[in-house]
Amino acid sequence: MKPLFSSLCALPLLGMLAACGGTGSDYVPISDGARAPGFEADLAACQEVARQKPLVDGETREDALIGATIGALAGLAEDDVSGLGGALVGGAVGGTAGALERREDRAEIVTACMKGRGHAVVG
Repeated sequence: MKPLFSSLCALPLLGMLAACGGTGSDYVPISDGARAPGFEADLAACQEVARQKPLVDGETREDALIGATIGALAGLAEDDVSGLGGALVGGAVGGTAGALERREDRAEIVTACMKGRGHAVVG
């Protein structure tokens, strides 16, 4: 079971790297048709609005805590894995999942902002 656990330990690291690859606030929505005048200026302003949403917030910390709890319980149930090891992996997985959700939130903020400014964007 240890090789499986070691492999699982690498997943949160890969997830965190993927989450850091883009923050969601750099998202450029797809236009439905030709871009209207002022698109680029509005896009920059909307991306700045999206940056105001933190990637790590109370929800992210809650996701990490839930992941740590589940990981600790799973670790205690396994003979080859400690509760602490399970908690560390679970916390990292939960935190990474939370950060990825915040990243998606930021992209949705950009899209909604652009729609609010009258641009025909579809996401």
